[in-house]
Amino acid sequence: MNIQQLRYIVAIDRFRNFAKAAESCNVSQPTLSAMLFKLEEELDIKLFDRTNKSVTPTKVGSKIISQAKRALMEFNQIGQIVLEEKGEIGGKFLLSVSPAIAPYILPKFIKNYRAHYPAVDLSIIELKSDKMQEALLNGEIDAGISTSGNINDGVLEIPLYKEQFYVYLSENCWRKLRVFNPADLEHESMWVMKDAQCLRESAFSFCKSSSKGQHIYEAGSIETLIRIVDENSGFTIIPEMHLGFLNESQRKHIRPIEGEYKSMRSVSIYIKADYIRQQMLNTITDTLKIFMPKGMLHEGIVKYGIKL
Repeated sequence: MNIQQLRYIVAIDRFRNFAKAAESCNVSQPTLSAMLFKLEEELDIKLFDRTNKSVTPTKVGSKIISQAKRALMEFNQIGQIVLEEKGEIGGKFLLSVSPAIAPYILPKFIKNYRAHYPAVDLSIIELKSDKMQEALLNGEIDAGISTSGNINDGVLEIPLYKEQFYVYLSENCWRKLRVFNPADLEHESMWVMKDAQCLRESAFSFCKSSSKGQHIYEAGSIETLIRIVDENSGFTIIPEMHLGFLNESQRKHIRPIEGEYKSMRSVSIYIKADYIRQQMLNTITDTLKIFMPKGMLHEGIVKYGIKL
């Protein structure tokens, strides 16, 4: 049994397809199959049930695959310790960003990151918070960026930034209002994207105040909500970083939320509790410092970066 064989069985379990698993491991399918057969022969057990239509772990195979994942995470940390000790920044780095955050940071993040850290083999995938947590615990990603407060045992949350929300009003509403007070629009339509706008740090919660609107539509994107408001009247809320996506005409529809009703969302970096690549994590924060609006990043991140 060797490390490469452990990587192969983890890949087969992940993709449930020999061709895709072989591609992810940069080997031919016959090589992958031969190494699996050799491992099964050595252990004298069957790790996977294979048919023409499916590949599934056996009961004992599932247990061994779980142990293989833990062994690979421990093995990979040896190389990470060496890189950290040498002060070198390089190698693979797998980052996940939630769909509610990705449109606002990824375009500039990728551009600046590639320019400043060419030795890093960066891969980014979009995952919702629950899948992100699962991927962290399974060692499938190094770090994730998502709204704060989504944490499981074994996962560490590091506050990253906060951004305010603004109200986007239809034309027949904004002509009447300089600032937004929820009471002023009690009989208007309120349009909501649940995952992005159910806010924990809000005196006025759009999700708890559904009675203030005639109905709620759970849209799939902020852009969709804006078009719905334009066509159907009413209002929605949009994050501060979306303001840059609006044209001159749309900016007339923006209003701040009045006083005690201010709403904002917090965004955090998530890592596995025993993660050790401190310098690599700081490549994320140092890149964000380049383009994030002034005052948005967490004060500790700006002053000290991430300390593990």
